[in-house]
Amino acid sequence: MIHIPRNRWITLAAIVAAVGAISAWYFSPAAAETDDSVIARVKKGDFKVVVTSAGELRAKKFVQVQGPLNMQQAEVYQTKISTLVPEGTVVKEGDVVAELDRSGIAGKMAEVSLALQKAEAQLLQAQLDSTLNLATAREEIKTQELSLEEKRLAKEQAAYESPSVKRQVEIDYEKATRQFAQSKANYITKTQQAVAKMAEVGADVQRQRNKLTIVQEVLGNFTIRAPSPGMVIYVKEWNGKKKGVGSQVSAWDPTVATLPDLGQMESLTYVNEIDVRKIAAGQKVTISLDSDPTKKLPGTVVAVANVGEQRPNADAKVFEVKILLAQADTTLRPGMTTSNAVETNLVKNALYVPLEAVAVDGTTPFVYKRDGTSVTKQQVETGLANENEIVIAKGVEKDDRLLLTPPADRDKLEMKTLPGAKPGPGNVPQPGPSDTSRSKPVPVRPSAPAPSAAPGVATKS
Repeated sequence: MIHIPRNRWITLAAIVAAVGAISAWYFSPAAAETDDSVIARVKKGDFKVVVTSAGELRAKKFVQVQGPLNMQQAEVYQTKISTLVPEGTVVKEGDVVAELDRSGIAGKMAEVSLALQKAEAQLLQAQLDSTLNLATAREEIKTQELSLEEKRLAKEQAAYESPSVKRQVEIDYEKATRQFAQSKANYITKTQQAVAKMAEVGADVQRQRNKLTIVQEVLGNFTIRAPSPGMVIYVKEWNGKKKGVGSQVSAWDPTVATLPDLGQMESLTYVNEIDVRKIAAGQKVTISLDSDPTKKLPGTVVAVANVGEQRPNADAKVFEVKILLAQADTTLRPGMTTSNAVETNLVKNALYVPLEAVAVDGTTPFVYKRDGTSVTKQQVETGLANENEIVIAKGVEKDDRLLLTPPADRDKLEMKTLPGAKPGPGNVPQPGPSDTSRSKPVPVRPSAPAPSAAPGVATKS
């Protein structure tokens, strides 16, 4: 018999006890459980379907700071902003906000002034011509009148002359009478011609004077003043850039800035054509500021555009959505970027799980449910989904533990079907009247993926 020292027996006993403890822990239900990082519990509560989009704050009401409104009448169609007060400047009524470049309109004024001088010279020429022509016509009438008087005297004196002489005198008198009548008629015509010519030239002069007045008025308005007190906020051009020094101001869009009413703000956002069908006026919105994500402001959708548009640097069409903030906040400023979470649907007391917990075998959704040391492949009936979670209508209970990754023996598990249902195409709920707010489809996770990295983990679409 081999003698073993007492201290060796003590060491062996300790080793056996340690091995037994490790084995007991390893084969216990707690050890058999999957790590918490790959297990999700079924939650119960209000399930919200939310559409999130970025937006920009602006005042619902504002006063436009505009350049001259009659630039088109002055035939000045475009000019540039030469000076503009910094954005955010608080101005009083009448304060100078901007100055427009005068080089273009100065040339226009010189052109109109020259045209006016030419018209006035033509008017003076017409007056002189009319005076001369009418004076000549009046002199001719006087000459014809005297000639007629001579012919009348000759006719009286020929009363005792021979018939042939008498007839000749009568003919001369008749010619003189007709010439006198014609001269008077010509005078009337020349007078009318003079009046018409003066009216034509005078109208041209008045037209040039009016044009000069308009140009002078437009030039005076090239110094743009604030129509009311407020904070200056720059406006955006068609390409999304804000107007500034050097930007064009056209006759069709003379606005250079706005003076917003900061007491009532709205967030203007654009939603893609896939999600816009879920959004309607009256829906509640939670608005957060990019500058202060901790601040949450309530809002309401007030308008959704019916027609999509193509935004700069975007491929898909988007629809304009206006969200009215429910309360005023002194820290809000136009142009701040916001994150708008529009609550498009709400399910009370719903059971829901992460999207990764639901997989699909063919067309049948299922989950891996852990109960102690065993795992069940359980068929489920899904409902609405949002970006991260999905409603489970049947197949699970509150606090059930679901695997987020498939177990190693997944190929050996048989699906436990719902009562009265069989695995097949009819068990996957299709979008319908009650499912129009689904923001994402049920994630498809193959039931037996290849043993590559993270097999069977569903990825968010």
